[in-house]
Amino acid sequence: MIQCFARKVTLSEGRATGVEIERGGNIETVTARREVIISASSINSPKILMLSGVGPAAHLAEHGIEVVADRAGVGQNLQDHLELYIQQACTQPITLFKYWNLIGKAALGAQWLFTKTGLGATNNFESTGFIRSKPGVEYPDIQFHFLPMAVRYDGQAAAEGHGFQAHTGPMRSPSRGRVALNSADPKDAPSILFNYMSQPEDWEDFRRCIRITREIFAQPAFDPYRGKAISPSDDVQSDDELDAFIRENAESAYHPCGTAKMGRRSDPMAVVDPDCRVIGVDNLRLADSSIFPRITNGNLNAPSIMTGEKAADHILGRDLLPASNQQPWINPRWKESDR
Repeated sequence: MIQCFARKVTLSEGRATGVEIERGGNIETVTARREVIISASSINSPKILMLSGVGPAAHLAEHGIEVVADRAGVGQNLQDHLELYIQQACTQPITLFKYWNLIGKAALGAQWLFTKTGLGATNNFESTGFIRSKPGVEYPDIQFHFLPMAVRYDGQAAAEGHGFQAHTGPMRSPSRGRVALNSADPKDAPSILFNYMSQPEDWEDFRRCIRITREIFAQPAFDPYRGKAISPSDDVQSDDELDAFIRENAESAYHPCGTAKMGRRSDPMAVVDPDCRVIGVDNLRLADSSIFPRITNGNLNAPSIMTGEKAADHILGRDLLPASNQQPWINPRWKESDR
């Protein structure tokens, strides 16, 4: 394995021939025997493409980069999942808060280190679900993770005591961002604009997420455990109040994708074809979440692994799985009911 910094793909007469790298302070070119495969994330893959001359022609010209393939979709269509924590106090001392101290953390860490068992062997998100936000939504568009503790990921706010929380957010935001170059210098970080919450539908969907989570926590099954609402508090009720809470607390689930989407070669915004080949350049493929046309209805880890497996089959020339006409189950009452 070569440990290096990839600067760009080297191209000759519309064909990928290798990769220009920096290693030990020296710039070298590694020549490809067959193909060049980019798998550098939905942020760095479009950056590398644009530095190589594959991308929106006008944008490349701004930075003095020779255009090899004018692909308007490179860097566009950036998507991500946002989520909120809805936190509730717990009236019984049964949550992870009992371990939220130096001794408890050390004991759990040691148990996992020496036996690979215990609460340190799980991420503790063992209750999850997908639901539809309202009637007329054909398949689920809200995701939940339940955590038996009320605490922020970033540690900026200490846990108040025993509590629990649901992480929730809409899965199919209509907002789109972009990744662009700041310069032609490969060492410069790209310009990233996620453009979160730029559509009215985003706010409507997040308000539904909060209200549905509150409805779930109000169910009789939570009666023996439910204490006061921690975040948001019970006095946050109106659309404007919920919007203020969303604005202050929504954060990324770290699911960026879509910046070099797959599509038909006739689609001017497509970057790769169904075989993961970069349109307009021979011997060059992409194999990461940048090729997703639309963000998946859930976490990106498994779909990204599947993308790698699909690309590997194409690269190796393996036969694809037989076509299937199986259809996913759709609630027959989806037009009339959300449950």
